[in-house]
Amino acid sequence: MNTKLSQKQIGQRITKLRKMKGLSQEDLARSVKISRPSLAQIELGNRSVNIMELQRLSMVLGFSLDDFMSEDFLAGQHIIDKTEAKSQKIEERISVPVPNINKFKNVLLYILEKCAGKPNVGETVLYKLLYFSDFNYYELYEEHLTGAKYRKLPYGPVPQNLNTIISQMIDEGKLQRVKTEYYSYPQTRYLPLVKADLTELKASEKEIIDKVIEQMSDWSAAAISNYSHKDMPWLASKEGEEINYELAFYREAPFSVRNYGDEIEER
Repeated sequence: MNTKLSQKQIGQRITKLRKMKGLSQEDLARSVKISRPSLAQIELGNRSVNIMELQRLSMVLGFSLDDFMSEDFLAGQHIIDKTEAKSQKIEERISVPVPNINKFKNVLLYILEKCAGKPNVGETVLYKLLYFSDFNYYELYEEHLTGAKYRKLPYGPVPQNLNTIISQMIDEGKLQRVKTEYYSYPQTRYLPLVKADLTELKASEKEIIDKVIEQMSDWSAAAISNYSHKDMPWLASKEGEEINYELAFYREAPFSVRNYGDEIEER
């Protein structure tokens, strides 16, 4: 029996089918000849799908239009066997950030190795360098760098549980906390006492971190906070709530790290 689906339902079905096929958003977008931001909006239910796009999606994802529009389409797809159902559940959790504490510590140490000597790099600047490293990497590769979760707070995005991690690193003899003043304002700074384990960082991860450091590490706390307040993930989130990494796909210049302008859709 066919039913009228909302944009959100269509987006959810396409997302699940894409993940069942093991395709990234970029893979699927390229196959159906639309831009990745357009596919992201479709999957989030913020953009409609025309019939030509739906036909191309059906060919790539392997479904019939009649079946796709039926009320119990996904239910029928999931009742296959327990092994496949379990693997599908795992795939659906891929985009959920899972904190990698060891990776986070090494990213923090790497940033401090490069920036701790700069008088402007106190807690505020450090938090933003971590945020942009994480979200820029996710936008570009659809994978989490540290898996850290960030909350929207008045001074900009802040990693959750950072104080606990820093306390651990101080106890482990990896960091030193220093209280100073910067232009007569109190400032908390951190000095690395050991080097980052670069075997924990892929070349692509290091490249993104280096670009963030090059672009922003000389900015003042006020400048980098104001900049973060204009970034779409922060703008679209509610005060005090976790910032969704998927919102990175809605960035525009100068925040986006992808050149979406060259991705022309076929109509």
